[in-house]
Amino acid sequence: MLETNNTPFAELPAALVDEVLTQTQDVSRRLLAAFDDLKSKRQTWRNALMQKDLIRKQAALPFANPPTTCGIDGSMAIERLLALDLVAVGSVAVEGLTPPSETRYWPEPRHLVYVNTEIHYTDTGSVLRGIMAGNEVQLAKDAPHEVVFLDGSLTTPTIFFNQALSKAAEAPHLRVSKYLLEHTVTYLEAYRTILQSTRSDHFWVAMPKYTTKREIGEQVGWHSAYEDRGILSLVLEPGEYTHPLPLKNPESDWHINLAPLKEIREQAQKVEREIVKLLNSIKVLYFRPAQWWPALRVELAQAIADNPNRLAIVLKGIEHQCQAAAIMEPYPLYMADRMVKHLARSIPVFRQIASQNLAENYTGDIGEVFMSLHGYRTETGVS
Repeated sequence: MLETNNTPFAELPAALVDEVLTQTQDVSRRLLAAFDDLKSKRQTWRNALMQKDLIRKQAALPFANPPTTCGIDGSMAIERLLALDLVAVGSVAVEGLTPPSETRYWPEPRHLVYVNTEIHYTDTGSVLRGIMAGNEVQLAKDAPHEVVFLDGSLTTPTIFFNQALSKAAEAPHLRVSKYLLEHTVTYLEAYRTILQSTRSDHFWVAMPKYTTKREIGEQVGWHSAYEDRGILSLVLEPGEYTHPLPLKNPESDWHINLAPLKEIREQAQKVEREIVKLLNSIKVLYFRPAQWWPALRVELAQAIADNPNRLAIVLKGIEHQCQAAAIMEPYPLYMADRMVKHLARSIPVFRQIASQNLAENYTGDIGEVFMSLHGYRTETGVS
């Protein structure tokens, strides 16, 4: 019998553990067959990419020194209490590995935080995601680094803003709705700057870890069961990237619901029209920085993708931040992700501090305080 003490199976019934292990062995056999199939098709796929002239060499680009970099990530959490909800949003910017020639330093991570209480409402999380996305693009716009990595897709803020503003219109009485509406124009202007990427010393790139889009696969006719990043991780050699292609857009047009803004709606609509135009010009490529790394999906503005000098700086920045084999994303994004994921774990501590402060100043029955602030569950989300 398998010894399960001090393992994830320790509290599971023995029969259930045996069944899980039996089915895992079957999964392993199917995975082995799938990897053998992929191995046999690798050269065929590479030939198809070369016939379409989609493989490029980083070495063929103009020379570039390692640029300064930083990574941006965010998360949100809602602690559902008996009497109300405790909500929190945190976005953080972390500096990457500093190039040897760089003498300027960012002494600490930068961050934007929003913490408040809220009445019970089902879709508070949707509004919080809009605030989270807005804080991320604000941090990214203000970062002084040459290459700024965004976690997720360049289109993610559009989706989050649209959902958040729609829910804010349904619940304008929420504190989070009022906060979002007050900052929407600022968020949209920062987002527009990122999508434009017109500055010669600033490059914003998005690096989603997971996506269902198949720009490369559709271009070369791969079966829909094959996902671009997985296949390209096997096909591309270190230092190779794919020719930038237009990002696959949704069937419906991009849209951000600006109806709740009322007095400043016209100002916001002007920015939104520019954002929609820029979204339709986003380019995507896959880059494999080293032998021990998979292919990375990179989404960037057309102004960067179509300029060999600017593209060389971006790829050099990615390569310089992908020196550790233990992580599968650029160093500053990895560190930012690790930091923001602690937000949800910190919410019970915030609640405890609030409870203690209330208990010290409340003139009624202290038991009412602790009962009202009893937590049931924590809902979390990341960008």
